Amino acid sequence: MKDVLRLELPVLPLRNTVILPHTTTGVDVGRPKSKKAVEEALAADRLIFLVAQKDPEVDDPTPEDLYGVGTLAVVKQAMRLPDGTLQVMVEARNRVRLQGFVAAPYLRALGEVLPEPPLADAGLARVLVSEVQEAFERYLQNHKTLRLDRYQQEAIKSTLDPAILADLVAHHATWALQEKQDLLETPEVEERLKKVLALLLRDLERFELDKKIAARVKEQMDQNQREYYLREQMKAIQKELGGGEDFLTEIEELRERIEQKGMPEPVKEKALKELKRLERMQPGSPEATVSRTYLDWLLDVPWTEADPEVLDISVTKRVLDEDHYGLKDVKERILEYLAVRQLTQGQEVRGHAPILCFVGPPGVGKTSLGKSIARSMNRKFHRISLGGVRDEAEIRGHRRTYIGALPGKIIQGMKQVGVVNPVFLLDEIDKLSSDWRGDPASALLEVLDPEQNHTFTDHYLDVPYDLSKVFFITTANTLATIPRPLLDRMEVIEIPGYTLPEKRAIARHFRWPFQVKEAGLEGKLEITDAAIDRIVQEYTREAGVRNLDRELSKVARKAAKDYLEAPWEGVRVVEAKDLEAYLGVPKYRPDRAEKAPQVGAAQGLAWTPYGGALLTMRRWRCRARGR
Repeated sequence: MKDVLRLELPVLPLRNTVILPHTTTGVDVGRPKSKKAVEEALAADRLIFLVAQKDPEVDDPTPEDLYGVGTLAVVKQAMRLPDGTLQVMVEARNRVRLQGFVAAPYLRALGEVLPEPPLADAGLARVLVSEVQEAFERYLQNHKTLRLDRYQQEAIKSTLDPAILADLVAHHATWALQEKQDLLETPEVEERLKKVLALLLRDLERFELDKKIAARVKEQMDQNQREYYLREQMKAIQKELGGGEDFLTEIEELRERIEQKGMPEPVKEKALKELKRLERMQPGSPEATVSRTYLDWLLDVPWTEADPEVLDISVTKRVLDEDHYGLKDVKERILEYLAVRQLTQGQEVRGHAPILCFVGPPGVGKTSLGKSIARSMNRKFHRISLGGVRDEAEIRGHRRTYIGALPGKIIQGMKQVGVVNPVFLLDEIDKLSSDWRGDPASALLEVLDPEQNHTFTDHYLDVPYDLSKVFFITTANTLATIPRPLLDRMEVIEIPGYTLPEKRAIARHFRWPFQVKEAGLEGKLEITDAAIDRIVQEYTREAGVRNLDRELSKVARKAAKDYLEAPWEGVRVVEAKDLEAYLGVPKYRPDRAEKAPQVGAAQGLAWTPYGGALLTMRRWRCRARGR
């Protein structure tokens, strides 16, 4: 058995390429260590190991960054370019398995040269050679970018050596680095030829599929052009025969609506220009659908339509008192604001009408206050939830170039109410967020600024829209998360939590009658004030009355079930001692101050948005048993 040849040579790491044996190719060398390796090879016997990098992005590769199998090559020529780069021509000869690296200023390794093994089946090898040559010829004919000169093509056609043919074909083919490395690491010739043939057949199948797709696209384009020509002919024929007037009639109707809509002159000009474009389009084309949808939006949003506004603070005061109990300071501030609007009605006061911002814990009636204001002023009411909105397009809309584009929530709301002077409630403005799609809070700066919102521009409409007549109200649970520039544009009205007497009155006069009516027990069920107080103190713990309303609803539903099982005569009264039968065990224990000083105990007071609490802090001492 012939001894295995082992050599210790410099290593030239290669990026994005694998050099196979039996090939001659040029390599540009620019890294200092790589140039040092080439210079050492030139100074010795010109032999060098060519090894591909696993990650081409690594600028200073280590032995772990290189594959374990490379190529033994001879440096035939090296020429230094003006920029310092070495242009090296190498002749690859044998496969090499790296055994280990040795210390040097450059990469240097000990490698075992792998000779070409003898053929296991000469007949099979001849068949594979013929099939590979035929497949590669078709590969060249169908490849869009790969071009070989006549000498290179003849070299492959005339090669009968299976090992050389496999390496030459893999060298010229545009395969991935990992695929070529796999061929380099395959020593058996027959197996290498099978892999080369499989890759060629895979690419040929892909080329055929590309041809079919291209032919189908061309056929579709030709069909579209043919349909367009026939449609034009049909349109002309129908016009001559007096038919096919539906589309033309629709265009005239749109033109008449634009003239009567009362749009500002720039908007009207843009609408008529878009209508002319629509006239020149095919009715069923996608572009016509986009234009028609855009014109529909321009015609559906209000430009001059308005509700007759009622500005009478006496009416507003009556409505607020009907809908809300307590909140004296809040109602007073709202009435002051509306009084100024009443006195300046009909005057140009842009920039002096702040946006109201109701701030308070959940359940205190911020949203219902907005509804009451709209009802007292005889305005349409529209609520926009901003919680979790993180896309600027939710406010400003999408540009018409996008498929499925729509205006933002502001313009959508204006279309829904149909008037230019509604009450808009922007709910949960403190829960806006932002990401790579934009900052909706920044988009709201223009909406909520009286100096700017008379020329608000939605990306979809792409024309100025007047929002100055809209009465904007915002709500928030906290001011901490509202951006300062946005907060600066709003008049903050704090809505505190309700006290026990206020909650009792709200439950007695507002929520309990509603829940009894919902349960179908009008005139059959009552509740005592003591029971309401116990629900507030022992079954709820909140600043508002939302949970109180839920507990009252539970009592009414439980009573309705009892009434169906065993009807009673007259009126049943729910007392405090009956609550455990309706609501179960109390959830909270009322806070009570200590009546006498206690050793090791200290008292404290706590405040939260949901109310106050007593804090009793005791010092506990644990003694081990027997000590």
